[in-house]
Amino acid sequence: MNDVDTVESNSATSSLVSNNNESASNATEDTHIPASKSTRHSSKNKRSERTINLILKATERVILESGTSRITIHDVCKYAGISRGTFYRYFSAQDDLLEAFSRHKRDHFHSSMSNILEPVNDPDEKFAKLVEYLDNYLESGQARRLLAVAPDYALRWFESIFQDSIQCFEKDLTIVFDNWDNKLGVKLDRELICELIVRYILSEQLVPTGKLRRSMPLRIGVLIQSIIVGTMRKI
Repeated sequence: MNDVDTVESNSATSSLVSNNNESASNATEDTHIPASKSTRHSSKNKRSERTINLILKATERVILESGTSRITIHDVCKYAGISRGTFYRYFSAQDDLLEAFSRHKRDHFHSSMSNILEPVNDPDEKFAKLVEYLDNYLESGQARRLLAVAPDYALRWFESIFQDSIQCFEKDLTIVFDNWDNKLGVKLDRELICELIVRYILSEQLVPTGKLRRSMPLRIGVLIQSIIVGTMRKI
């Protein structure tokens, strides 16, 4: 039995002993029982979340080393430091694991971007933060490596997150678009602009531009600003 299983076993045993003692000494104090159950439930959820994160992190390591065609539950369990029994408590099979991993990577990308952009209230600064975030993501992200070792899986993943990403960008850049709309006096096609940004990110995985990779988001911003300046001059 490995460390994670030992912790789970000891935790379950300690909880059982504690419950028996509590029942014997406080049999008439029913108000304490719901609180005890709530505490145990919260502790179990946190332990489950930690275990799932270990499994997903190990999955990424195995995929980036060997691709998806050679991924095995044995290797995932080895890197995660868990037993197969623990693995099957959370995932029914390899396909279930890969689907969960895809959702995890998508949600992580979106939540990370939202966390960076959400506190910024100035439209121009928010757009600059977006460009900076995308540059860092493309510099340190593993998407290109994933495309190299597991091309079929990577392309399916890119396709699956495409529409979600457009909606996420449109939501996070609301004040940017509002600002541009007000300056222009027209309503821009926000979905199209966000689609251009998403396609830019995907194209960078296939044909990286290196030092020039920041150019596309910046050019979109410059294009909008040029339209704004030209419109204001006419007015």
